[in-house]
Amino acid sequence: MRRTALLSAAALLTGLLPMASAQAADDLAPVPVDRFEGEVPFADPPAGGIFTWGSDTDDPPALELTARDDAPEGDKVLTGTYDISGYGGFTHDFAFAEPAHDWSAHKGIRLWWEGGDSGKKIAFELKDGGANGEASELWTTSFTDDFSGWKQIELPFTDFTYRTDYQPVGGIDQVLGLTETWGYAVTLPVGVKGEFAMDAVELYGKADQSLRASVTTDAAVYPVAEGRTAAVRLTVATTGAAPIDEPVTVAYETTTTGTASADDFTPLKGEFTFPAGTPSGTTRTLEVPTLKDKRAESAETIPLKLTVTGAKPPAETPQIVVDAHGLPYLNSKLPVQKRVADLLSRMTLAEKAGQMTQAERGAVTAPGDIATYDLGSLLSGGGSTPTPNTAKAWAKMIDAFQLRAQATRFQIPLIYGVDAVHGHNNLVGATIMPHNIGIGATRDPRLAQRTGSVTAAEVRATGIPWDFAPCLCVTRDERWGRSYEAFGEDPALVEQMETVIQGLQGAPDGRDLKGADKVLATAKHFVGDGGTEYGSSTTGTYTIDQGITKVTRQQLEAVHLAPYETAVDRGVGTVMPSYSSLDLAGDGRGPVKMHARADMLNGVLKGRMGFDGFVISDWAAIDQLPGDYVSDVRTSVNAGLDMIMVPYAYQDFHATLLDEVEAGRVSERRIDDAVSRILTQKFRLGLFEKPYADTSGASEIGSAGHRAVAREAAAESQVLLKNAGGLLPLKTSQKVYVAGSNADDIGNQTGGWTVTWQGSSGDITPGTTVLEGMRKAGGDVTYSKDASAPLGGHDVGVVVVGETPYAEGVGDVGNGHDLELSAADRAAVDKVCAAMECAVLIVSGRPQLVGDRLGDVEALVASWLPGTEGDGVADVLYGRRPFTGQLPVTWPKSQAQLPINVGDAAYDPQYPYGWGLTTLGKAPEGGATTLKALAVAAAVAEKAGAEEAGRALVTKARLIVQRKAGQDITAAVAKPFADADHLLLTGRYGKAVEKLTAAYRAS
Repeated sequence: MRRTALLSAAALLTGLLPMASAQAADDLAPVPVDRFEGEVPFADPPAGGIFTWGSDTDDPPALELTARDDAPEGDKVLTGTYDISGYGGFTHDFAFAEPAHDWSAHKGIRLWWEGGDSGKKIAFELKDGGANGEASELWTTSFTDDFSGWKQIELPFTDFTYRTDYQPVGGIDQVLGLTETWGYAVTLPVGVKGEFAMDAVELYGKADQSLRASVTTDAAVYPVAEGRTAAVRLTVATTGAAPIDEPVTVAYETTTTGTASADDFTPLKGEFTFPAGTPSGTTRTLEVPTLKDKRAESAETIPLKLTVTGAKPPAETPQIVVDAHGLPYLNSKLPVQKRVADLLSRMTLAEKAGQMTQAERGAVTAPGDIATYDLGSLLSGGGSTPTPNTAKAWAKMIDAFQLRAQATRFQIPLIYGVDAVHGHNNLVGATIMPHNIGIGATRDPRLAQRTGSVTAAEVRATGIPWDFAPCLCVTRDERWGRSYEAFGEDPALVEQMETVIQGLQGAPDGRDLKGADKVLATAKHFVGDGGTEYGSSTTGTYTIDQGITKVTRQQLEAVHLAPYETAVDRGVGTVMPSYSSLDLAGDGRGPVKMHARADMLNGVLKGRMGFDGFVISDWAAIDQLPGDYVSDVRTSVNAGLDMIMVPYAYQDFHATLLDEVEAGRVSERRIDDAVSRILTQKFRLGLFEKPYADTSGASEIGSAGHRAVAREAAAESQVLLKNAGGLLPLKTSQKVYVAGSNADDIGNQTGGWTVTWQGSSGDITPGTTVLEGMRKAGGDVTYSKDASAPLGGHDVGVVVVGETPYAEGVGDVGNGHDLELSAADRAAVDKVCAAMECAVLIVSGRPQLVGDRLGDVEALVASWLPGTEGDGVADVLYGRRPFTGQLPVTWPKSQAQLPINVGDAAYDPQYPYGWGLTTLGKAPEGGATTLKALAVAAAVAEKAGAEEAGRALVTKARLIVQRKAGQDITAAVAKPFADADHLLLTGRYGKAVEKLTAAYRAS
């Protein structure tokens, strides 16, 4: 999909296209859009002009303005050559800052095209509505190059259809309004070398009223309790909000073509007219009475047929729905198990298959499909948001989807899911927490739970009851682009941080899930996604993500499965398998995709661990299974998947699953098990009683209280690796020179999975950068991103460097990424640290290789990806809070050492797992004698189960070792030091101090 190119806007010279408006004349003179005489330059955004795009570097076409004697208009035409393997074309958007253009008065758009009789289709696209050219809808049509020479191609606006394969921001209103048009794009044929010529793009013709005026209903579905009256509001509206020129007549009639019978409602039939001159926005209301009887019934539909003359009719026939009533599953006082059993017994196979189907919201271009296919779930992929991207718009969008589900027989509500992996990260203005790698660095399970609570409250306040988090991966190779999604490399640390599940869900038994501040959590990605072997990925250009995890059964149990056992004990509601493959030594199967591993999903997860939630697939993950689509569906469902995320293929999946059950290749028992699990969570969430958004907590989204939690998490996540001469904390009296690419960039600071899937640099969401936090802390700060400002007169430098955002395999090392600082960052560090004492902060999702510069740096901080609250970073820099964070992963000396992890036989890192200096008062005194006494006391605490005392004793021993070792961390020091932290996390306090004693002796 062309994500970046179509999200970009290019300028259109203001005088080129005058604003078109409706005219009273019988016809309108053509209005030029592009003449290609040189008035519009070729320039990439953000500069104005025509720009090209493509799926890779070879796919964008080559364009030029060519003088031609046969030009249909003027002297020049636009010519181009192309050889496209994926997709490619060019765009002419209006300048981002200019108003959109009103094309609604015209019949269509036309252009001259020099045909080559290739028989290929040329796609032509409009960008319509929304906030700007980057947040508009894409509408497309095409013409066929089946002619030779110049031909004028006319494209009536009525021929354009909403794009279903890709939308940059998803649906806005899915109406081609033409009152706010941002430009056009041309997509060229794939798989052939070709050339083209094009000239004179212009608007033509006059739109008749039936294209400018429309009659709409305020909804497509009208649920009503039996015996009550449904009110259907009909509104006449025109583009540009002008009064209608001619009368508009609406004939209406209730029909029995729905599921309701004639004795369920009072028939309604009639006609009314909006006379000429009626103001746009005028509304009439029709009332449809329903009749009450004493029967318990499923929901019944009453279509209201509308025949409109003189305007466009509603896109759909509105339906009155008499609510289901009197059936046991609707009784909230019954146990969930009985409600599930009753509902399941009433459902058809097609309805059950629908519950197992999850679609991407942008794919549901016909909202009626929610009822047609009895869809069980929708999701927003990364960056799939409403426009505008506000809490109110999220709630309104999801309520509209839930309304559609009310038109189904049993009115089973949707369960809407979103990747809120560090706060409600798709929502602009939400509180963005540190990524999991930073939460792991805090070593603070209570704080982890509080971050989960904030996330849950903000997500649920926008109408979303389900979060695809937390990631319980155990990252074993920092070349992995998902490293920052892990709490760390040690399964014991991951288990400690799983308190986030209680923050999201509440009590393990699910009794809190109905609350307006709780969401269903997802443990992902089961199992072994953090252990894939470098170079084993077969997904595009990925190098390690979605690759193969090669382990013994013992390694699988000890490293990768252990966190899931804890998650199941904590009552996690859903589990998502990994894209990766598992190659289990000795089983004779070789690498098998996790979505096909029945032994792991049915056997280990549901069987041995007793998981009673449901398993949700990853994004289109079944498409990666070997074989055809039919076998993908059969294999994955039989392996234990209960709901399948088929973003753009929900119709195919639904039909295929039905066929497989009817053919006996998937058992009805397997279907009933899957649907029972899904319905159980919907009942636990209280969705049957309250399907719509409870926005009572919306005022707390991004609130000071929520940001205070994120600020505390950011502060506790900071790991002080080096602090020569006690440079940190800074004093507000010091003159501080701040530099580096990540000092003042909220996008870099929050990382991937922020507003969009990959994240992006820049001011993408409200928050406080590190620089802003330092200024707010009262620091005397000079800032120069590239250190070009004069360096003299400063007491200390702070250089904030690191990575730019990425997500998943896009961020894999070897896929355009490495673990080195950029040339600009290295230059900033070298320049500032040569001129004054300096502290270097590394804002990144994984360790960066800085060993060659350590001698020139007084202080080094692993700042991870701290989220929106840079105040938290400033808090530790200026001593408002102490540095207390510890490394959640091993910090390597070189990339050649990777993978390197705690417990390795050979272990010689730059900084060991668990390393973290503190500024909390004076470091404890003592030596071997003190450590011996600490070991005795720690053993006593271990025996007594005194966790707090045991941790305190081990921490004191660790600080003594760090003080002696300084920066001279040899392999003999590093290995027992790291092992000690693992022992601490597993409650073996006495053994932990013994290991630290060995590290002390080796230092």
